[in-house]
Amino acid sequence: MGLKTISYDFLKVLLILAFTSITYAQGKPVDKCLTCHTDIGSDEATSYLNDVHYRAGLTCADCHGGDPTADDQDAAMNASRGYIGIPKPGVIPQVCGKCHGSTNSYLKEKYHLNDVADDFSSSVHGRALNQRSEGPQCVSCHGVHNITNVNDKRSPVYPTNVTKTCAKCHSNANYMKKFNPGLPVDQYEKYLTSVHGKRNEAGDAKAATCVSCHSNHLIRSVKDPRSPVYPTNIPQTCAHCHSNKQYMQAYHIPTNQYDDYKKSVHGVALLQNSDLSAPACNSCHGNHGAVPPGASSVASVCGTCHQSNADLFDKSVHKKVFETKKLPDCVVCHSNHLVVRPTDNMVGLGSGTICGKCHKTEKGDSAAVTILKIRNVLDSLTNGQRNAEIILNHAEQLGMDVSDALYSLKDVNQSLVEARVKIHAFATDPVVSAAQPGLKIVSEAQKIGRDAVHEYYFRRNGLGVATLINTLLVVLLYLKIREIERKQRK
Repeated sequence: MGLKTISYDFLKVLLILAFTSITYAQGKPVDKCLTCHTDIGSDEATSYLNDVHYRAGLTCADCHGGDPTADDQDAAMNASRGYIGIPKPGVIPQVCGKCHGSTNSYLKEKYHLNDVADDFSSSVHGRALNQRSEGPQCVSCHGVHNITNVNDKRSPVYPTNVTKTCAKCHSNANYMKKFNPGLPVDQYEKYLTSVHGKRNEAGDAKAATCVSCHSNHLIRSVKDPRSPVYPTNIPQTCAHCHSNKQYMQAYHIPTNQYDDYKKSVHGVALLQNSDLSAPACNSCHGNHGAVPPGASSVASVCGTCHQSNADLFDKSVHKKVFETKKLPDCVVCHSNHLVVRPTDNMVGLGSGTICGKCHKTEKGDSAAVTILKIRNVLDSLTNGQRNAEIILNHAEQLGMDVSDALYSLKDVNQSLVEARVKIHAFATDPVVSAAQPGLKIVSEAQKIGRDAVHEYYFRRNGLGVATLINTLLVVLLYLKIREIERKQRK
């Protein structure tokens, strides 16, 4: 047993001597702190030999302070020489910031280091650290004495490891409730079910991870308009990968989704009109559990917003046909990313219509009759409303009071909306029923308009006749007066 101990100690001394000789041979600065801690078998010292900072020439004193050249322990660890010992959590970003912050240093220039320390201070993690000492800081993600390059597969922030690193805190309910009790703690579990998570678990370093969407050091709240996961920024965030043809080449999926989305009714509402209720990528594909919707789930996804349409479709004749042929429901007519604003011109059998892609005016296609009837009802409602407005506006220009009738036409829009929704039942009766109130209003408004115009012209003609009669009477009266005056003069 003693022989083994002596052999172990002898081997350790040889390693120290070898390490020391290599250190001086490479021109590294003297670091007697490391020599001493290696001598006593410190795990931290052993780990530090594989640290990127050691290879860059940093000594223990660069982080812990003190004098690494002093032989005397008290002198090396004297506060007058800047010794701080183990940095307190709140101070760690400042310590790292000596090289990774805004201050220029030879190491920052030599290794082209970014100003990530200031980014961290502005992030949600930095603010959490300011609130509580248990908050996350640099070493929470990168480690302490065994920090490896981000491109090293052993690094906790390497793409295939970073999600587990984030999950150490974000899957810990007891820890997270100290900072944000309302934040879900199942993001990692959902991520593992996603196409991104499955590829990542299989070793695909290109698959999206937490930092791909949330950033790494400058992580902002989802409510911050500058955050890459703020609703209006999400499409562009997804497009970083999904619009990159070279990056996505290995996955054999299209890269035009973002370009199509920008032109879609959803994209215009969100990106141009800043309507935060408009759907973005995550509205359909999910956030952490992102998956491509299958044919059987598309209607369910669309139905979260368009519930009435989805309910009607589920009861329609198309539902069973689409299921049999494994067609993706809503996408067949409306597309997926390039969803255009629906118009009545989509209904019909001619060129450019949606129905006409599958149905033809043939004897065997009974649906053709239904399609034409539905289009006729919609046209009757829209054309009737337009004609009523023309008649009423003409009457109003003539000076007739038709304001109530004009106001009533606003209710036609509601009937029109309901009738267009009922199209998804793919039957005539529901559309007619929804359009009937609007058609009644249109009919009454047109009658009021025609009557008002007729009354105007009746009044004008009557006034003309009355004026002519009055003029004639005045002339006759004038002549009579002249006659009387002549008689009096005689």
